[in-house]
Amino acid sequence: MSTATLDAAPSDADAIESFTVTLIIRRFDPDADDEPRWQDFDVEMFATDRILDALHKIKWEQDGSLTFRRSCAHGICGSDAMRINGRNRLACKTLIKDLDISKPIYVEAIKGLPLEKDLIVDMEPFFASYREVQPFLQARTMPGAGKERVQSVVDRARFDDTTKCILCAACTSSCPVFWTDGQYFGPAAIVNAHRFIFDSRDDEAKVRLDILGGKDGVWRCRTTFNCTEACPRGIQVTQAIAEVKSALMRGTA
Repeated sequence: MSTATLDAAPSDADAIESFTVTLIIRRFDPDADDEPRWQDFDVEMFATDRILDALHKIKWEQDGSLTFRRSCAHGICGSDAMRINGRNRLACKTLIKDLDISKPIYVEAIKGLPLEKDLIVDMEPFFASYREVQPFLQARTMPGAGKERVQSVVDRARFDDTTKCILCAACTSSCPVFWTDGQYFGPAAIVNAHRFIFDSRDDEAKVRLDILGGKDGVWRCRTTFNCTEACPRGIQVTQAIAEVKSALMRGTA
């Protein structure tokens, strides 16, 4: 192959096509605004770009005051959960090509938690519920010296789905019961309780069941499946809640 061929510029047919997308973002600055307001931005994007890429481009090139959370940008940390076209999603996992770009894309903070600024909410009420269900292994007996707590493949599979939670709050903030009554533990807390209730190595399932059997626990769930639809990790959240309800009815996991 000649040097001329190697150095040849790509043809117009090989160029990646870009297009302009309009994002309408619900803004709120507590130092300047009495109420949230909508602001639109036109951004040049590519089909494989994500909503997070669009937000970065706006912040870096158009309005440095735009405020949002992000960390890993790969769907693991859960920090960039927001409402995109009315649905809870992770901005880093939502591709532009999967949305209808012939219309504006609406972006706003998740619901049910106190709004702090732009796309950021106060996550403390969410994490308070999470902590209350005691989401950690509690075993009363110690294994023998140099030994592990043995668990079968079947026992491990029992709670495998609920180990996937990344605490993004997408499920909890999609729940209409949580919107109307912040006292409800919410799906994420119940999912993380489920993970230990059904762990054969844990000895405090009854403690967690007693917590979730109260007036702010699983019986508040109305089985709308919003939480399952919103989960970016594909966790069967509604099923997990139903399994906790069944355990409460039986009185044991």
